[in-house]
Amino acid sequence: MNKNKVLLMVTMGLTIPFMIFFLFYSCIPKATQAELILNYERQRARLVPKGLDIQGVHMAYLEGGRGEPLLLIHGSGDDKDHWLKLARHLTGRFRVIAPDLPGFGESDRLLERSYRAKDQVENLRAFTRALGVKTFHLGGHSLGGKISGLYAARYPSQVKTLWLMAPAGVYSARPSQMQRLLRRGYHIPIYGKNIREFDLLLHFTMNKPPFIPRSVKEVLIERALADYSLHNRIYQEVAEEAQSLEEVALKLTMPTLVVWGDQDRILDPSGAEVLERILPRPSVVLLEGVGHAPMLEEPKKTAEACLEFVDTVHP
Repeated sequence: MNKNKVLLMVTMGLTIPFMIFFLFYSCIPKATQAELILNYERQRARLVPKGLDIQGVHMAYLEGGRGEPLLLIHGSGDDKDHWLKLARHLTGRFRVIAPDLPGFGESDRLLERSYRAKDQVENLRAFTRALGVKTFHLGGHSLGGKISGLYAARYPSQVKTLWLMAPAGVYSARPSQMQRLLRRGYHIPIYGKNIREFDLLLHFTMNKPPFIPRSVKEVLIERALADYSLHNRIYQEVAEEAQSLEEVALKLTMPTLVVWGDQDRILDPSGAEVLERILPRPSVVLLEGVGHAPMLEEPKKTAEACLEFVDTVHP
């Protein structure tokens, strides 16, 4: 089967499993297979890849939909495409903007820069100014949740509502399963460098991991290996930051939604209870049977929680 025929399948809107079946039995290179699947998902989410050059740094992002701007910030080792499944349910209501933070995805990697959470806040500030977006809803997952919280505390007049999805930095939460194992000396990879590590990391990230073709895994592993040194450095920089999300939450004034999976093995869901006690205007949703990535595991339920939250605080 030639590449044009596969592209035709994509345009016709055939389902992902059906498309994967043909891709497996074709002679298309692994990287092209992954790219085709990714482009298909972007089309379904009605998001278009774009880019901006800001102060000598290229930032890639996805944008699509109509309505009030919604900025979505990915976590450590992730990228803008982790929002695709959720965005599919949101672009009918919001102008969704999902950037690759500097150091990740298709944005520039500059070894001499600092990638601490507080520095990523300023990167996002420059990004929103370059876009001309003055006020927006702001959501973040994991490290992106902590960055979003820091942004909202520093620039509160810009943020209409704040969405925190399993955010990092809640230091007074109970230790997670992953954290307990690490303390006992178990080796758990932060980034998968081979199929075994990839599958182990997937097990910790999701309660019910989806099927991922081996060819796609191999492409993701190649990308992880290419960025391993930088991303490991970023992970260490962020881990050394002393400021907790509890401290940040005390400064927040806008309505804040906290979404957490009750089966999160990476960051314990008790963090949701901690934030609920501290935040001045909290709304907490605990998703049953969901792990660390609610926007990937239960995108529809996560989107419903987000939309209901916005409708409640901004009727």
